[in-house]
Amino acid sequence: MKVLKLGGTSVGSAERIQNLRRIIPTTEPIVVVLSAMAGVTNNLVESINLAAMGNTKLAKDKLKEVELMHITTCENLYTTSNFKMKGKELIKKIFEVSYTKLERFDDSTGREILAMGETLSTNLFHLYLQEQRVEAALIPALSFMRIDKDGEPDYFYIAENLNRLLDSCTGINVIITQGFICRNSKGEVDNLKRGGSDYSAAIIGHAINASEVQIWTDIDGFHNNDPRYIEGTLPIRELSFDEAAELAYFGAKILHPSTIHPCQEKNIPVILRNTLNPNDAGTTITAAHQDGGIKAVAAKDGITAIRIKSLRMLMAHGFLKKVFDIFDEYKTPVDLITTSEVAVTLTIDDTRNLELILKSLRSFSSVEIEQEQTIICVVGDFLAQNPGMASRVFDSLRDIPISLISYGGSSHNITLLVNGAKKIDALRALQQVVNNPQTVSTVNDGNTSI
Repeated sequence: MKVLKLGGTSVGSAERIQNLRRIIPTTEPIVVVLSAMAGVTNNLVESINLAAMGNTKLAKDKLKEVELMHITTCENLYTTSNFKMKGKELIKKIFEVSYTKLERFDDSTGREILAMGETLSTNLFHLYLQEQRVEAALIPALSFMRIDKDGEPDYFYIAENLNRLLDSCTGINVIITQGFICRNSKGEVDNLKRGGSDYSAAIIGHAINASEVQIWTDIDGFHNNDPRYIEGTLPIRELSFDEAAELAYFGAKILHPSTIHPCQEKNIPVILRNTLNPNDAGTTITAAHQDGGIKAVAAKDGITAIRIKSLRMLMAHGFLKKVFDIFDEYKTPVDLITTSEVAVTLTIDDTRNLELILKSLRSFSSVEIEQEQTIICVVGDFLAQNPGMASRVFDSLRDIPISLISYGGSSHNITLLVNGAKKIDALRALQQVVNNPQTVSTVNDGNTSI
């Protein structure tokens, strides 16, 4: 059984929803995981924020815009008056409940409203398939997708409930469900955070031992650099799980960073495809590692560097534990770290508890921070038997100030920290290396490296 996740742009209009009929196979068992229509989640978040500030009327007005968007989609999606009416009645019912929730707003009702986007897209698509006389079943994600108290997928619960529901759909090839939304350990409506529909598809694939997980978006797979800033980038046809995880975590927007692990654990191939260009092969991600020099570059913005200095580090043990206990206390992940005898520099991208973290660190050390930094991740074959590969990266960046380097923790990436204002310059400089991954370069001291 295959799992196909289709993102917001794939269901972004009536025409694109209709196009899915030509993309999804109907003669083999599949699970179709849908996101909300493009732009809907942002509008729902805005409505929720207005309600949280007490602006109920403005919150309802914003929600009305989302309702009208779906009514327009409904009018253009279906060809018969009967299904147009069914779609509009469904939309009206969902929004009537949501308007009432805005009047008694709290965090839990906010999460319920946020779940509307996926509920709407899946129901409208299910109705469309019915109109097209394609047999399909709609399984609500809230009936099987659950996270534990730490926000991690409850794999046993998910597999047990999802497989039971699938067993009840025997003989139906097309199963539709929602991405992103779930229930938490208290049974409340919750979500897997932004971009979580990819993660939903991977978790589902893990639960049912899928033959493959396809992620359909609006670009031809992973590119070897960021096409928003660099011209002439090319799709990468094959990546290993580890390489894809590095690129996703360090800034490649095409894939949610958490998607890889569930599939890697069950050795399930992940295939990235483009709904706007369905004939393109995209990128296939498997356990296989393909040699190929320097393969790709990704950038992650909004990084804060924290430099911690203390003479207590010198010839002492336990200092790093003390530092990391603070980040653990405030549930703040660390991206990169470098150390010297008397200093530690690390980076974070979640600054919600930054002031509390700094206060704790300053109780036993001096601390400096730099904000608006960018992590640059270079993925390639940085093995000991490939001498000169790292020097080519640094040679290309000779004019870019680098404030942190992480190298050696992995054989397939070098990670650097630069000022955010230098990001595009760094990406452009590195593209010359990516375009010629195996060529010889001459470094400043006159030595030659490969």
